[in-house]
Amino acid sequence: MESRLRRLEAVQEILLEIGKLSNSCTDITVFLQSVHAALGRIMYASNFYVALSDRDAPGNAVRFVYFVDEVDDHPYKDQLVQLATPDQSPTAWVILNKQRLVMTGDEHRAREENEVFGVGTIAEHWVGCPLLDQGHEVIGAMVIQSYDKEHTYSEEDQALFAQIANHVSSALQGLQSMDRLERAVRERTLELEREVAERSKAERLQRALYEIASLSASASAESDAGVLYARLHDIVGSLITARNFLIALYHPKRDEISIPYFVDEKDLEAPLKRFEYGVGMSSFVLKKRQPMLLDGAAFAALMAGGEINEPLGNQGIASWMGCPMMVGEQALGVIIVQSYDASVVYSQAELDILAYVANHTAAAIARTRADLAIRRAKAELEEQNSALATALTQLQTAQSELVRQEKLASLGRLVAGVAHEINTPLGICVTATSHLVEELRLCRLDLAEGTLDEDGLQQFFDTVDQSLKIMTTNTQRAAALVRSFKQVAVDQSSDNIRHFNLRKYLDEVLLSLQPKLKGKPIAVDVDCPPDIHCESFPGAVSQIVTNMVVNSLVHGFEEGQKGTIRITGKLDGDHVLFDYSDDGVGMDSTTLQQLFDPFFTTKRGSGGSGLGAHILYNLVTGPLGGTVKVVSSPGMGLHYHLRFPRDQRKQAS
Repeated sequence: MESRLRRLEAVQEILLEIGKLSNSCTDITVFLQSVHAALGRIMYASNFYVALSDRDAPGNAVRFVYFVDEVDDHPYKDQLVQLATPDQSPTAWVILNKQRLVMTGDEHRAREENEVFGVGTIAEHWVGCPLLDQGHEVIGAMVIQSYDKEHTYSEEDQALFAQIANHVSSALQGLQSMDRLERAVRERTLELEREVAERSKAERLQRALYEIASLSASASAESDAGVLYARLHDIVGSLITARNFLIALYHPKRDEISIPYFVDEKDLEAPLKRFEYGVGMSSFVLKKRQPMLLDGAAFAALMAGGEINEPLGNQGIASWMGCPMMVGEQALGVIIVQSYDASVVYSQAELDILAYVANHTAAAIARTRADLAIRRAKAELEEQNSALATALTQLQTAQSELVRQEKLASLGRLVAGVAHEINTPLGICVTATSHLVEELRLCRLDLAEGTLDEDGLQQFFDTVDQSLKIMTTNTQRAAALVRSFKQVAVDQSSDNIRHFNLRKYLDEVLLSLQPKLKGKPIAVDVDCPPDIHCESFPGAVSQIVTNMVVNSLVHGFEEGQKGTIRITGKLDGDHVLFDYSDDGVGMDSTTLQQLFDPFFTTKRGSGGSGLGAHILYNLVTGPLGGTVKVVSSPGMGLHYHLRFPRDQRKQAS
């Protein structure tokens, strides 16, 4: 009983010690070492380890932060280990099931008859307890084991071990948080140091590139090239050690390489100022078309292998870099930096810097050459501009004149048609008048001879009555044609806004087009309310309708083909919706896309000018201030959709 009390007192001391350690200790390993020592005072603890979950790692991963074993070495020292399944590892079983596991050696060996269970030597007694946080989430496992059958763990030992594990769990939560914080601070500090170094490097590189760009803007003539290359050498020297520096330019037309800039510790001047492509290291880099980094041995091996043809200059180099200056696929030249000092050896990072500078230098050289070429071409372009401007003005004048002539031609065709149409009623009137004159002469003759009776006089009166009716009807018809033509002709030649009734005006326009429609099996159907009054350009409406009808007759219907033209007008608020359609042959999508192009016609050589639809589009979008859409397909006719303001004066204001 006394021995048991002493053990309980020892346990109490251990628990107090763990509490004190959790407040004073900052290192997990030191803390667990102290726990291990204290644990050994109350039970056999020669083999003891702790595995903690790493929440910052993806998946289920653990670190064996403390491991002491009599038989096996640490299997996962300083490693992050992906957790096995509960059937593969007793430690994984404890962590994933959040329960204590106690195994004897026989039980362990029995499990391994089917599958390996764990890593290392099988213990005669193994006890593992989960380490849980305040939210009952597992943070790891604490394990004690014995390889000696004389040292096993009683139920009391197991209970004490579980109780100590609970206190260790509480302490480890704080230590883990502190450890993670310290580790995060260290990582962030290292990251910031890297960022500062990278930013400083980037700032130097950015400043160098800015200076290169400034050089290309200032060195705008061939005479300034030497200044540009010398300054470029200084810029590269501010980034890397570049006591030996060479710039070579490639001239593809002559297939030559020139050396406009050369600075070397061994040679005062370049061995050759100009040489054929294929000679020296410059040609080698241009051939490879990629940055190259060589040490002395690699340089000697290239020469020994014959890959470098006729090497120029001193060959006793310690380190060498060469980068092509490329603009797209075009090679402008090469930048070479080399060292004769064994203490100055270039790295891949320095080669990357030189390659970056070489690319921007190539762009700067290209801009300098382009500026010179632009200045040379500018004078030639300025000489040509005047001639092009004159030609454009003449072209625009000619196009305007053609459009004006087309309008006049349209008006002329209207005059010819109306004149032809008036001939018929006037001819009938002339015939009726002649007949009436002859009847009057015969009546007077009968009266003079005394043979005129009542029947003869009545017959004369009937003839006069019929003749006057015929003359009245035909003169009225001629007068209507003249009146319609007069209004339409005046409107087409005038650009003035006036008030008009859309339905009445459509009737007048269609009446003036009767000569075009006469004799053709084409019906015109108009659906327009009589109360649509417009303040707009009637001439534009007349020209649009005329061009639509004429285009339908010329392009939409074959000779003798029956068809229908439908014209619809209606109000949509302050706008007029005007639809025109025919059921003719229609047109395909390719032709439809070119419908409004000037001078495009499908009847070239057959009377088509290619301006009808173009004028129509300009009138709708210009004077009428509206929009036009057209829909067509082969065999489905043509359909125009027009929308324009009813009151153009109001729209303009």
